Amino acid sequence: MAIDLRDRFDATHPVIGMVHLPPLPGAPGYDSVTDDRDAIRTGMLEDAQRLEAGGVDGIMLENFGDAPFYPDEAPTHTVAEMAALATTLTSAVDVPVGINVLRNDAEAALSIAAAAGADFVRVNVHVGTAATDQGVLEGRAHETLRLRDRIDADTAILADVHVKHATPVGETDVRQAALETTERGKADGLIVSGPGTGTKTALADVERVAGVLAEHDVERAPVFVGSGVTTETVGDCLEAGADGVIVGTALKEGGETTNRVSSERVDDLVAARNASEE
Repeated sequence: MAIDLRDRFDATHPVIGMVHLPPLPGAPGYDSVTDDRDAIRTGMLEDAQRLEAGGVDGIMLENFGDAPFYPDEAPTHTVAEMAALATTLTSAVDVPVGINVLRNDAEAALSIAAAAGADFVRVNVHVGTAATDQGVLEGRAHETLRLRDRIDADTAILADVHVKHATPVGETDVRQAALETTERGKADGLIVSGPGTGTKTALADVERVAGVLAEHDVERAPVFVGSGVTTETVGDCLEAGADGVIVGTALKEGGETTNRVSSERVDDLVAARNASEE
């Protein structure tokens, strides 16, 4: 079941804003005094409402604060917490919602998305193998696609090509990796990122990925830039061939990833996207 990810967004070049959750119960950084469940839920909704009010076209929910992350299977209590939060979020906003369960739990993300009515998931390592600080991660596209059919989830799969905070094992050509991820891994969309959170994505890589997909398929999967997008660079990303952007750090107060979303920064980036389309 292929899903046209473009149909999920009411925009030509969608901006997806990140909601980075603080440490959830059970994670080392969780503090039940200052970060109880009500506070986590309230903070999530505040960030989401600022993103939506500022004009983003989608929101991605991620357990960013749970470091150090489990490699490929988040514990049951984390999945339950995220499912509850995702259900609250999808009921509170009118834009598409995505789920990313770090580090690479595609099964959990897809299950949460299906239960909460979310529209897409992010899978960090969908095909191939990557060396990370969590160890060696292997793609499970064969399981993820079959699970989506089995649970009848109308959920698009947005997969990374050479995900950040990782080094690919084996095939290192970004163009070949993009083809493997879409043609054999059957991802519905691709993400091209820099080496880490908030770091600039090489525009040459965006051009290579967009170019090779266009060569092999007229109806190619959309390509998103997944890190380092700012008000100043969003136009360059689109000019390089990106169909959309995923933005977290640049939309936070003071440009700090763990801070609250800044309404002013959201307004400015969306305005810059709009200007680049004129």
